[in-house]
Amino acid sequence: MLALLGFLMIIVFMFLIMSGRLSAMLALIIVPSIFAIIGGFGNGMGDMALEGIKSVAPTGIMILFAILFFGVLIDAGVFDPIINTILRVVKGDPVKITIGTAILALLISLDGDGTTTYMITISAMLPLYKRLGMRPITLAGIAVSASGVMNLLPWGGPTARVMTALNLEMSDVFTPVIPTMIGGVLFVLFMAYVVGKKERKRIGIIEINFQTVAQHAATTVEIVEHKRPKLIIFNYVLTIALLVALITELLPAVVLFMVGFAIALIVNYPKVSDQKERVANYADNALSVVSMVFAAGIFTGILSGTHMVDAMANSMIKYIPDSMGSHFAVITAIISAPLTFFMSNDAFYYGVLPLLAKAGAAYGIDPSLIGRASLLGLPVHLLSPLVPSTYLLVGMVGEDFGALHRNFLKWACGTTIVMIVVAVIFRIIPM
Repeated sequence: MLALLGFLMIIVFMFLIMSGRLSAMLALIIVPSIFAIIGGFGNGMGDMALEGIKSVAPTGIMILFAILFFGVLIDAGVFDPIINTILRVVKGDPVKITIGTAILALLISLDGDGTTTYMITISAMLPLYKRLGMRPITLAGIAVSASGVMNLLPWGGPTARVMTALNLEMSDVFTPVIPTMIGGVLFVLFMAYVVGKKERKRIGIIEINFQTVAQHAATTVEIVEHKRPKLIIFNYVLTIALLVALITELLPAVVLFMVGFAIALIVNYPKVSDQKERVANYADNALSVVSMVFAAGIFTGILSGTHMVDAMANSMIKYIPDSMGSHFAVITAIISAPLTFFMSNDAFYYGVLPLLAKAGAAYGIDPSLIGRASLLGLPVHLLSPLVPSTYLLVGMVGEDFGALHRNFLKWACGTTIVMIVVAVIFRIIPM
């Protein structure tokens, strides 16, 4: 009964946001609250929600200061040379732009952090998309698709969780799945080509006069006032230093972004009045994204606190027929997509994966194979309403969460299918 209630809650939530009947933020708050009351958990609902909010608080604060940090850099003109270079290479062709976006996102995703990938990719490419009249949701979809594949890197989080939960080494889990990552990367590039063709059909190839564009930018007073061309080297050094610190985990990410923002703001805009103006300029975007993160905390807290998530996972494992036991690794790969969509990575990899490994062992399947299989649903996971960085992504492009699902959930499922097929062909997991 508890599992049924959990599945119904997810279905209702997805229906409401994908049909546009409720915004994602309101649905994240209202739907779990109603289902908690229906399930008889009304008395403890407040504590559950509060625990969920506490769990996402560091992420919410990090995203807030990440928005502020990159906002300062965008205003200062840090990404203008990148945009101008891309413009010269792609020459207004949407197909080249979408493929270039995918390559950029894949390269930036090497740091294993989705938030950083989105901040840099969207900051660099969104002005170009808007200039050519391309749909921003296309940019968001390509970025999340690229990040979904590269999230398998050991420092990305899920792979480390697998190794920890099953007491395995990197050579047992990550090294064998590299061919599946290559397959996923190729599929993401194919997807970028297809969506680029659709954009080309819709708007055509735009001829751009670079001299005119530069002159137009120079006549825009507001842009000129905010640009800091003399500080561009400093801003590049600051950005690279921050990324290196994030990758090496020199300090917690939230602290790094707070310090980075403070330095960037003081150096680029030393006047207090300018600082206040810049922060106020980012307030709308920051508020919408961070409020979504905390709303997701309520959803996560109630889903976990009521143990609906445990019941859902157990029910899916329980009803796998014994005759399918020899295919348990492939089954794990398939169900990892919906399970990681419905629950956090911690809940899945620390709570459910050990159960899957034990079940697989009963059929003679090594835990390392189950661990590899569990990673193949990650492209779908990043579109989960429980992933805070995805709210940052849709917030930055000014689109709705449901629009991202409608346009790119099918592509995420396609990436997972391709990775599973590659894993079976190369015997990374047994059929």
